[in-house]
Amino acid sequence: MDLIIGTAGHIDHGKTALVRALTGTDADRLPEEKQRGITIDLGFAEMSLGDAHFGFVDVPGHERFVRNMLAGAHGIDHILLIVAATEGVMPQTREHFDICRLLNIQSGTVVLTKCDLADAETIELAKLEVAELVDGTFLADARMIETSATVGLGIDELTQHLTTVATGSFRRPENLAARLPIDRSFTVKGFGRVVTGTLTAGELAVGDEVELLPTGKRVRIRGIQSHGRSTDTARAGQRTAVNLAGISHDEIVRGMTVVESNVFRTTRSLDAKIELLADAARPLKTRQRIRLHIGTDEIMARVTVLNDAGSIAAGETGLVQIRPETETITVSGDRFIIRSYSPQRTIGGGVVLDPFAPRHRRKEFADVGEHLENLSSANGSVEKAATQFINAASSRGEDIETLAARLGCKKELLGTLQSEDVTLIDGRFYNSISVPKPETVVVESKVELSSDELDLKTQLVAIYKMSGREVPRSDDAMSQIQTSIPRQRINELISHFAESGDLVKVSDEFIFAGSVIDEIVGLVRKHADSTADRVIDVAIFKQLTGMSRKYAIPVLEYLDRANITRRYGDKRIVLQ
Repeated sequence: MDLIIGTAGHIDHGKTALVRALTGTDADRLPEEKQRGITIDLGFAEMSLGDAHFGFVDVPGHERFVRNMLAGAHGIDHILLIVAATEGVMPQTREHFDICRLLNIQSGTVVLTKCDLADAETIELAKLEVAELVDGTFLADARMIETSATVGLGIDELTQHLTTVATGSFRRPENLAARLPIDRSFTVKGFGRVVTGTLTAGELAVGDEVELLPTGKRVRIRGIQSHGRSTDTARAGQRTAVNLAGISHDEIVRGMTVVESNVFRTTRSLDAKIELLADAARPLKTRQRIRLHIGTDEIMARVTVLNDAGSIAAGETGLVQIRPETETITVSGDRFIIRSYSPQRTIGGGVVLDPFAPRHRRKEFADVGEHLENLSSANGSVEKAATQFINAASSRGEDIETLAARLGCKKELLGTLQSEDVTLIDGRFYNSISVPKPETVVVESKVELSSDELDLKTQLVAIYKMSGREVPRSDDAMSQIQTSIPRQRINELISHFAESGDLVKVSDEFIFAGSVIDEIVGLVRKHADSTADRVIDVAIFKQLTGMSRKYAIPVLEYLDRANITRRYGDKRIVLQ
C-alpha cells in the first residue's frame, strides 16, 4: 500500500519538525530554509510501516509561499492538519484547510504540536478551536493527537495511527493513463535531467517514450526511483523521480506534466463547477482575472460565469468556463484552486467537468448547465462521465481519442463501454437513441447519394479546389451553387463530404478541399523534418503556405484538433 501524506498548517506550527520526528528526514533542503528556520519550498520524506509505504509532502506555512504549498497539495491521500497547541487556529491554518477541503481530500488527522509548551487549559482551548474549524467537514470525526517533536510526545501514537490509516480503503482507478505533474526538476551529474512528482495515475516504466506537456516534446525514461530505490516501474500513488533522456535543463519547469504518449491534449478552455469561499472578498464575475492552480501549475486565466447574473456570490457554488492564458493539461474530474489576481488570496476551488469546452452563448447556458450538472453527478466515475459525454454528443458521436483525452484513460477501457445503450461505429461512440442510420454512417462505400446530392458534391469540390488556399466564406460558397436541396440537408452532406475526405471543415466560416489541406500538411511536415525541434509559429506557417492571417489561424487550429500539431504558447510542435 502506497499513501501520500501531506502536511497543512500555519507557519512555525511544527510541520517540518513533526515529519523529522516521524521519518528521521529533515524535509528542509534549501540553505535559505536552514538559515531562516522556515520552510520556503516543498520538502519530501519517506517512511515504511510493515507493508505500507508513506511518502510525506511537507509544505510551507507562510502566506507568501501558498503557491508552493498548492504545488504539493495535489495527489495527497491523507492530510495532517497541524495546529500548535500554544497558538491554536491561525490564518494559514484556515487557508490550508480550505484548500484541502476544496481539493476533495477525504482522509486526515488533526495533530496538536508543541504540547510540551502548553498547559492543559491552553491545549483544551486549541482543541475547541480546531473542532469549530472542521465541524461538518471531512475532518469532523478525525482523530486528534497531542504531540511534541522535541520530547517525542505522541510520536509513537501517531505512527501507530498511520499504520491503521494504511489499512483503510484507498482505491485508485485502474486503466488510467500515466500522469506525473512535476514539482521538482534538477540535474544529476552523469545522469542528466531528473524530475519528481506524485504519480497521480497509471504506471511509468523504464524505456517508455513519454510526452512532456504542454510543450509536446517526446522523451524517453532512462531511469526511475521510488521509495528512494531504483525500480523498473512506478505506479499511481507513489512519489516518483524520473530520469529523462533527450532533454536539456532549461526545457523543464515546475507545472509541466510527464504523460503517457498519445493520450492527453492541452487546452485553453475548460468548463468547471466551483465553490466560492464564504470569506471571499467579493463575488466572482464574468471576465474576472484569476490565478488557476491545477496539478503543480499556476496559470493566469479569465472566467465566464455560466448564469444570467454573470456572477457567483461568496459562499455559493456555480458553473463557469475558465480560459487559461497559456496551454495547460487537465482531465474531467481534476480538482483545482482559484486565487484572486491581486492581492493574492484563495477565493475558491472546484472540479473540471469538460476540459475541452467550446465557447457558450448566453442563450445556451441552460442546456450547457444541464450537461455540466450531469457530468458533476458522475462524481469521479470514468464510466459515468464517458456516458454523459456520449449522450451530449448525440448524433455527432463522440470520437474515442477525444473521449480518452477528456478522461485521461486508456482507449482499451473505453472499448468496454459498448452495450445496449452505447455503440462504437468507425471510432465514434453513439448512444442508442442517436445511432446513425446505415445510410448516414460516414463511410463513403456505405452511403448512396441522389443525383442532386452528387451534383452538389461536384459543385462544392470544384469551388474549393479552384479556390486553393484562399477559400470563400461558407455563405459566399453557398451562393455560388445551384441546387434545390434544403440548406439543412446541405449542411449534413458537407459533414459527410468532410468525413470522406473530399472537403475539410476548418471552422464554421471556412471549408477547404481535402487535397489542399493534404498539401498544407505536407509542407508543414517537410519543414518540421528539416528542423531540430519541429517547431513552427504563425509567421513560419504564413511563409510556408502564403496564407494571410485570416486563413492561417483557423487552419492552424484545425491542425491542432487533428493532432498534426500541438500548441504551446505562441508556437506549435509538429507531431511525428
